[in-house]
Amino acid sequence: MIHKIASYFAIVCLGLTVSIMAHAGHHGDKKDIVDVAASNGSFNTLVAAVKAAGLVETLKGEGPFTVFAPNDDAFAKLPEGTVESLLKPENKDKLISILTYHVVPGKVMAADVVKLENAATVQGQNVMIKVNDGTVMLDNATVLATDVKASNGVIHVIDTVIMPK
Repeated sequence: MIHKIASYFAIVCLGLTVSIMAHAGHHGDKKDIVDVAASNGSFNTLVAAVKAAGLVETLKGEGPFTVFAPNDDAFAKLPEGTVESLLKPENKDKLISILTYHVVPGKVMAADVVKLENAATVQGQNVMIKVNDGTVMLDNATVLATDVKASNGVIHVIDTVIMPK
């Protein structure tokens, strides 16, 4: 019984996330990637990190970009003090490396992502992509929502901050 309740709860939570992101995607065509993320409310840490890294203007640029965006819960899973440390000016290069590892040049929609085994990131390394029973994984992150459209690309929401090797 508890397993059924947990499964139902997980489905409801996923449905809410997809609904929220679909709403953002519907309105996202006129907003760039940064504006879509900032207006959603689930990406406050990501937006703060993008600002600290000096990447706002880049991600507001023409693109197109595909951003695998960790939500606030993903950042909360990092060891205590990690985010605060990364936001310090002396760690800007490391923060840039991590954030650009979440960005792929071009507009790669979900239908195309699932056909890939890896993708070259702006950071320079490849992120690994796997599909298991309909669940898409990037390295160790699960894709929660896909195809959130922006004027300069697309956002796919992930549940874990992925780290370059």
